[in-house]
Amino acid sequence: MTNKELVNAYYQMWNDKEFDNADKICHEDIRFRGSLDITANGIEGFKEYAKILTDAFPNLYHAVEMSVFENDMAAIYVTYSGTHEGKIFDYAPTGKRISYSGASFIHMKDGKIRNVNILGDLNSLHRQLSE
Repeated sequence: MTNKELVNAYYQMWNDKEFDNADKICHEDIRFRGSLDITANGIEGFKEYAKILTDAFPNLYHAVEMSVFENDMAAIYVTYSGTHEGKIFDYAPTGKRISYSGASFIHMKDGKIRNVNILGDLNSLHRQLSE
């Protein structure tokens, strides 16, 4: 799998909510910092983070707006959207449709995703959940 195919599989996993695929595309010792500014290590830590996010936004969708690849690195601009149906941070479910942006920096090694660092626009997300 090329690096571009690997990154596409990563976002497809998120959009399909098929996190068992993480075992195939992510390194077992993945270091992950998500758009909610939560850090997770290892496949199980990643899956726990994914559960937090998808419990809050069950229909969460990652729209890849732009991607740049160089060697074993990728920079991806993403728009996240979904409906707030579960508790997140201190916010009870609101039923509101949310949308916020993030910049993902992905490092790949030996055909797997090794590191993911995401800078999410948390100000926008908090503002939407508190209005």
